[in-house]
Amino acid sequence: MNDMLSALFGSTARVKILRLFLSNLTTNYTIDEVTKRSKVHPNTVRKELNLFVKIGLLKKEQTEVSTFKGSGKNKKETKKKAAGFVVDRSFAELLSLRSFILNIDPTDDDDISKRVGKTGRIKLILVAGEFIRDPNSRVDILVVGDAIKEARLKAAISELEAKMGKELSYTSFTTTDFNYRLGVYDRLIRDVLDYPHQIIVDKLGPNWKDIHMRKTRKVEF
Repeated sequence: MNDMLSALFGSTARVKILRLFLSNLTTNYTIDEVTKRSKVHPNTVRKELNLFVKIGLLKKEQTEVSTFKGSGKNKKETKKKAAGFVVDRSFAELLSLRSFILNIDPTDDDDISKRVGKTGRIKLILVAGEFIRDPNSRVDILVVGDAIKEARLKAAISELEAKMGKELSYTSFTTTDFNYRLGVYDRLIRDVLDYPHQIIVDKLGPNWKDIHMRKTRKVEF
């Protein structure tokens, strides 16, 4: 579906930037912030932002950015004005465009599995929240595995955020820790498994689901 959007709108970069702004209607972003969040080259970001301003989707609006100098107790924050871009809520086709863009999934199970699967010996990938359009979920991605490299996992989540146009909340557990939490009916695990979610990868075997169901019935009784 994302390839189809890219074809319709000219490029993957354009779709990423559109998703960012249409998912955050009131947020004022600088060029640097759009570059960081969308993972699109700054020159392309400038070109696309100018195009969106020209057609009336975005408007330029000054914003305040913070810079920090020093470290520890000597760390000082300095605020300065910077050029920003924000959605023009008076854009005639805003609702239609937003509905069209945000109702098409920007990623799929294989993409999630491929990106997260490279971060360690992954046993379980579960998605909720933003991935299934449930704003009440505590996490968007839950990962279980061993020898997970946190830096790689964080980078994988960041890539997915760039596609989604939204910040994602995630949590990860070792297999041992997850099984322990499952056994004691941990609150976080319960809040994820008892509510809408989708399992992308499951190499834990069938027993873990049985354990959860037994715990659920025991609590309900």
